[in-house]
Amino acid sequence: MTGKNVVIKCQKAESSVVGVVIILMLTTLSVGAILLYGTPTINDMQDMAKAQKAEQAFTVFDSRASKVALGESPIQTTSLSLMGGTLEVKGESESYSNSEIKVVLADIDAPWYDSFSQQRYKWGSWEGFETETNFTMFNASMGSIIFKNDDRVVAYEGGGVWSKYPTGKAVMISPPEFNYNGETLTLPIMCINGNTSISGDTDVGITVGSNNMPTVLYPDPITDNRMTNPVKSDKVLIYIKSDFYNAWADYANTLAYTSATVDGSNSTAVVELEVMPPMGKSVLTHNFKVGALNVSRSAPMYNFSFDLGARASQGLNPTNYQISATSGTKTLIYSLAKKGGANQLQLTVTYQDTAAASYIEKWDGVNIFPVTGTKQDQQAIVDLLDKNFKMKYDRAKDFSWNDTSAISLPPNVDFHSGDQTSLYNITQHYMKLITMDGTVKFSLNSPGKSDPVDYDESSLTLYYEGMPGAITYLHVTRNDLSASLT
Repeated sequence: MTGKNVVIKCQKAESSVVGVVIILMLTTLSVGAILLYGTPTINDMQDMAKAQKAEQAFTVFDSRASKVALGESPIQTTSLSLMGGTLEVKGESESYSNSEIKVVLADIDAPWYDSFSQQRYKWGSWEGFETETNFTMFNASMGSIIFKNDDRVVAYEGGGVWSKYPTGKAVMISPPEFNYNGETLTLPIMCINGNTSISGDTDVGITVGSNNMPTVLYPDPITDNRMTNPVKSDKVLIYIKSDFYNAWADYANTLAYTSATVDGSNSTAVVELEVMPPMGKSVLTHNFKVGALNVSRSAPMYNFSFDLGARASQGLNPTNYQISATSGTKTLIYSLAKKGGANQLQLTVTYQDTAAASYIEKWDGVNIFPVTGTKQDQQAIVDLLDKNFKMKYDRAKDFSWNDTSAISLPPNVDFHSGDQTSLYNITQHYMKLITMDGTVKFSLNSPGKSDPVDYDESSLTLYYEGMPGAITYLHVTRNDLSASLT
């Protein structure tokens, strides 16, 4: 009998080795994935924690700096951990060129205003106009205290705390001392003095002090008799040049009644405010101004009337006495003429907007304004808000009585030739439209004819609700703060 050797192989030991190898591979891959994807996340979280810690320290500093600026304390110190970053006090002439505020006051009826207006939302738009009549400008340096860690920046500037991300987007952490209540603008500008820098991982003390003697920039009637309150100019433009200009603009837009634009190429936020012209009863002049009306109101005009007296023995006998205003593409004309009989004035209202396809709307008075007296004693009361004075439409169709747009405002109605409405409705509607872009100047004249009105013996009564955002009073100061690092 022949015997055979039987060999039995065990697979169990090899399976154990393979399993260990697989586990090691999975562990290696997991560790690699963590290192590849987790490390940047951890670093980002660390950078974020450092930035938040710096923001908290600067917020504390802001509060203490305000106490110094307002005279509650002569000196304050705040501690900040550098955490590998750099802290700089940038309060010298070179820094001021990139961190400052300029305020421009302008009149809309100045001969230079149209040229200035076309470029007014740009830094440097005032260049070439500084010596013009009725042009006022003043400026204040801000400077800053800046913490930098890699691409993250936190800073104190102008009385506020700002933070900038690596993308370049800036946000406000703590608001500046910029107060506006719809009537009065108060702007205390904090100006940093000093020039030091420290880097590393140590703790640094930021010390700020002040002599508590703010410099009043506005009002300043000694320097310029137009720099008084109430503000005499028609517009106030505030130019804020800053590395954090986007955040400044965002902040201005959060305030009630204000709006801001940005000039990105010059790192500038521009805040424009209308000045409310005077209202009331006054001696009639050849020109007067009306501020932007509150378009959210259906009837913001309260009183708009003229007491007209004759200039000479020919009496109050106009052939085309115009009360007119132009704003951009819009023109509004009230025309008074002595037609159709003695002792009466007929009214025509014409509204034009060259931005509209059919750009003229015209209304003829159904009623008349009576003229009393004789010769130089003739007189007429022209109430442009008379609810009983009827006007008849003299065009095929209207274009401005629609939904809110650049060329129209409610009510959404259709007027055709022959349709009638009150002079009250017409004045409310067109006055809102003509002032849509801000204050307008009305002129009184008789084109091509002798002016029949005695202005010394005539008067204007004007009351209305202005658009929120107009200011009457302005207060600007520069508060110097000396900053050092220890």
